[in-house]
Amino acid sequence: MGLFDFVRNAGKKIFGKDDDKQDVTKPLSTHLREHGIDPSGIQFKFEGDGTVVMTGVVPDQETREKAVLVVGNVEGVARVDDRLWIGAKGSAPGAGTTVEHGSAGSQTGWSSRTYTVKSGDTLSKIAKEMYGDAGKYPQIFEANRPMLKDPDEIYPGQVLRIPN
Repeated sequence: MGLFDFVRNAGKKIFGKDDDKQDVTKPLSTHLREHGIDPSGIQFKFEGDGTVVMTGVVPDQETREKAVLVVGNVEGVARVDDRLWIGAKGSAPGAGTTVEHGSAGSQTGWSSRTYTVKSGDTLSKIAKEMYGDAGKYPQIFEANRPMLKDPDEIYPGQVLRIPN
């Protein structure tokens, strides 16, 4: 399991008020569901320093990685403490397969790497840097769907999955 750092003031606003003074508060479970992830086996605990602790069971490694990144890419979340287990729904922690990993810098046990978007980045530019081929940007786009709905809509501070 591991602790993943994110840019606290970047990301989708789902807590508090946005610029139009509309209430945009919603549960993280709803946010995950909107991104195609079943949150029924996941619990969230908020800590005062901007950390979200995620516990529970997910069906596979891809779902685990996407869930951590979707939650981490919410404005106000500074880090995600990933304590998710891989296993069948209803299985107790310890009964499923665990994947150990460290900080977001190492992702030991993850099937992909992460990349934090910088100002001026495009998926093509990221693909060139990560794979040596700008034409491989669709792989990055697909690995981050449905979090990404358009390959041209990424923002600085967003953390993306980069498949190996």
